[in-house]
Amino acid sequence: MKAQPQGSHFIDGAYVEDEGGAPIEVIFPATGEVIARLHEATPALVDRALASAARAQKTWAALRPVDRARILRRAADIIRDRGDDLALLETLDTGKPIQETTVADWPSGADALEYFAGLAPSVTGETVPLGQDFVYTLREPIGVCVGIGAWNYPSQIACWKAAPALAMGNAMVFKPSETTPLGALKLAEILVEAGLPPGLFNVVQGFGSVGAALVTDPRVAKVSLTGSVPTGRRVYAAAAEGLRHVTMELGGKSPLIVFEDADLDSAVGAAMLGNFYSAGQVCSNGTRVFVQAGIKEEFLSRLKARAEKIVMGDPLDPATQMGPLVSAAQADKVMAYVSAATGRLVTGGMRDGNFVQPTVFADVTDDMQLASEEVFGPVMAVLDFQTEEEVVARANATQFGLAAGVFTRDLARGHRVIAALEAGTCWINAYNLTPVESPFGGVKMSGVGRENGRAAIEHYSQVKSVYVGMGPVDAPY
Repeated sequence: MKAQPQGSHFIDGAYVEDEGGAPIEVIFPATGEVIARLHEATPALVDRALASAARAQKTWAALRPVDRARILRRAADIIRDRGDDLALLETLDTGKPIQETTVADWPSGADALEYFAGLAPSVTGETVPLGQDFVYTLREPIGVCVGIGAWNYPSQIACWKAAPALAMGNAMVFKPSETTPLGALKLAEILVEAGLPPGLFNVVQGFGSVGAALVTDPRVAKVSLTGSVPTGRRVYAAAAEGLRHVTMELGGKSPLIVFEDADLDSAVGAAMLGNFYSAGQVCSNGTRVFVQAGIKEEFLSRLKARAEKIVMGDPLDPATQMGPLVSAAQADKVMAYVSAATGRLVTGGMRDGNFVQPTVFADVTDDMQLASEEVFGPVMAVLDFQTEEEVVARANATQFGLAAGVFTRDLARGHRVIAALEAGTCWINAYNLTPVESPFGGVKMSGVGRENGRAAIEHYSQVKSVYVGMGPVDAPY
């Protein structure tokens, strides 16, 4: 089983290889098989990628937005036409079940390209009247952007960052995670096939040193990172040295609150999606499930029955609902949390290779490690609560603020609680639905800026104000 790309990197419109860089082995998480061997970008290749981006960006920015949009739309069509092949590549790269990658990963990326293609021609400035004088504004591209991806949704993240950046006239140099490096290369190839001029979307592989070289280069005007809070701190600090624009989409420990009047089956289903989809490797997961005391045992009973029916196995089998964690190291990390947990184990808790069972702990309290730290695996913590005021205070008692959800039939309460929760991406009677039309991002330690929606345009462009004098200059000198 092989997924070897034509080269480790994609620079200036073509695949590039340089065996002088450190080796990167791409492993299929379900079996441990090496499916591709790549090399880290050398400093010369990083420089080449940035130079080609800086050169190409000026011409790209001068095009009409509708001309840029047509290319992005063609890329979206190519992705959809090749959906089966791309889903297979994503499954090999990440270990996610093929039933997920067929509907969630590349399709979301195509949606982003299509959405920003449609949005770009509508982005305009404003005119401010000042008597006979006036001011007009222009929304201009920032320049060369750096995207740094995470391993959990590698192709979706690459598209989510590339689409608004390119739509607004920027260039992007993208560094995927060394764990899942294949999808971004395919995106670069597709964009060029769709008509994107060479140099505008370059992909360089590597570890932290490559990311650091990109983030601190004087040619870079914007950095967009998806990753952990510790990584975000380092990248944010490095970007700040050059006063660069930043978007940081970081981790979370998000609350999912279930009130006694909730549709219980829907709440259980949402809790499972918010903890077990993609083997729990989703940044916005609702891993602190607060259940009102009166329905706790019924909630747990239904949850246990449904969780134990989840089909685990070969992610290439369309019947498989849950695959392995992305690596042995990630499985080790998750099982360390399971072993240290002091709550009541309701179901799961076992490991087979990189596969970890859907796991639920009940009677979790706020001071437990399981309730305060991001596990990033299929481990759910269920906590009791009595009153609305209590659960809001406890839900907010965290450094994170990425996401939050509320289940209740009382919509007035639903809106009231969501308004009180300190989180950037929220749901009422749903969870983890992230259409590209909706802004996505967090508050507090979960990040700054927003991806997707019209809000993303503000993070990939800047405003120029132009004062127009219509009469003689009145000077006192």
